[in-house]
Amino acid sequence: MAMAAVGIGGGGGALGLLAPRRRAASWSGAGGAAAAARRRPLVAVVRASYEAGVGVMATKVGMMTYFDPATGKPVPVTVVGFRDGGNVVTQVKTAATDGYDAVQVGYHGVREEKLTRPELGHLGKAGAPPLRHLQEFRLQSVDGYDPGQPLDFADMFKEGDLVDISGKSIGKGFQGGIKRHNFKRGLMTHGSKSHRALGSIGAGTTPGRVYKGKKMPGRMGGTKTKIRKLKIVKIDNDLKVVMIKGAVPGKPGNLLRIAPAKIVGKNIPKN
Repeated sequence: MAMAAVGIGGGGGALGLLAPRRRAASWSGAGGAAAAARRRPLVAVVRASYEAGVGVMATKVGMMTYFDPATGKPVPVTVVGFRDGGNVVTQVKTAATDGYDAVQVGYHGVREEKLTRPELGHLGKAGAPPLRHLQEFRLQSVDGYDPGQPLDFADMFKEGDLVDISGKSIGKGFQGGIKRHNFKRGLMTHGSKSHRALGSIGAGTTPGRVYKGKKMPGRMGGTKTKIRKLKIVKIDNDLKVVMIKGAVPGKPGNLLRIAPAKIVGKNIPKN
């Protein structure tokens, strides 16, 4: 015990290496403030269940090749447009009244005959025109948003920003394991009787069944899909279209949900 006390107190010798490090100085005073500033993330921290900001809805127009004016290199882009009526805030939810903070956005203006009376009443209460689609963006704070407020894409985003785009993917129908799950093909010669079959899908008597979630043939596509961190290449205010690098879910005419990108490690805490 005496040797341990000498080693820890003096900080020398082999036992001194086992002493716990003193961090009191680094967590207090000017040094602690500077260290805390260095540890702060570059982007405001938000919870994983929250959006990084309010987004909008849009309509996929198609794909084209865009030539970068600076480099002259071709860039594959998806052209996204906006239907009549645009995006309008239809409801602002708060923690006091709804239990959480969120902004509901409406899109795609239609005739009143296309909506039900409850839908018309909900939109009329917000002072919004008849809109076909409604989407909700859950936020940490809803300050600055009011019902009936129009949302302009050019005011919310700029060229070079990263966005998360979700929509319904193209349906492929019933497909096999090779196309649906990228399985490897079997032998085509040497007496093989199964070329594109799955092979074994489980053990024998134990467990005596096929586990749920086993990758097998089935319906492919036609589900909600999200593509993360796509770059906005160009915003054309005259044509009211946006060019986004890469592909987005769905066919031309598909409804898209565009929101600011959530970057893991930057604006989402690991815990």
